[in-house]
Amino acid sequence: MANSFLTIALPSEGLYKEKGSKFLSFAEPVDTVENAMERIAYYKKQFYDARHVCYAYMIGEDRDCYRVNDDGEPSGTAGRPILGQINSRQLTNILVVVVRYFGGVLLGTGGLTVAYKEATADALEKAAIIEKAVMLKRELHFSYEKMNDVMRILKETNAKITNQEFDVQTNEYMIECLIEKQYESRI
Repeated sequence: MANSFLTIALPSEGLYKEKGSKFLSFAEPVDTVENAMERIAYYKKQFYDARHVCYAYMIGEDRDCYRVNDDGEPSGTAGRPILGQINSRQLTNILVVVVRYFGGVLLGTGGLTVAYKEATADALEKAAIIEKAVMLKRELHFSYEKMNDVMRILKETNAKITNQEFDVQTNEYMIECLIEKQYESRI
């Protein structure tokens, strides 16, 4: 697993037109499958009058969770080209939805593949691609005497404390934190 990954900072939009058909593309950051599915449902509701609402998402620092959907287009002509653009930029924690309004002229499988690829590329070219650190969740247990040392290390590594407790009976502190993977050996 790498110490960081690439994703987009904010949602972006793109557009591609071919033979009367309009392909509206939307790229946005997501961090869970549930979040991606909520956003897909939003786009299907928002563009209820569109012929197709196709998508692809990639989630996880290891880029191991993904899904594509052609939404009635010939198999492999929509979702795969969208995912191909995500992969070509090595992005993760991203959803791309492409909405097609049919223009009356059939594009064929080759034309559809190009259209979905170009619509996705337009949205991704307009997006701010950022590098994010892989964050690890850690739970630390230590005595009161170690408090200054632990807090110094947490500050030096920009760790984010998510929970802390003190057990009066054992005189032990517990801190849950998120720490960048590159600093895991210091904890």
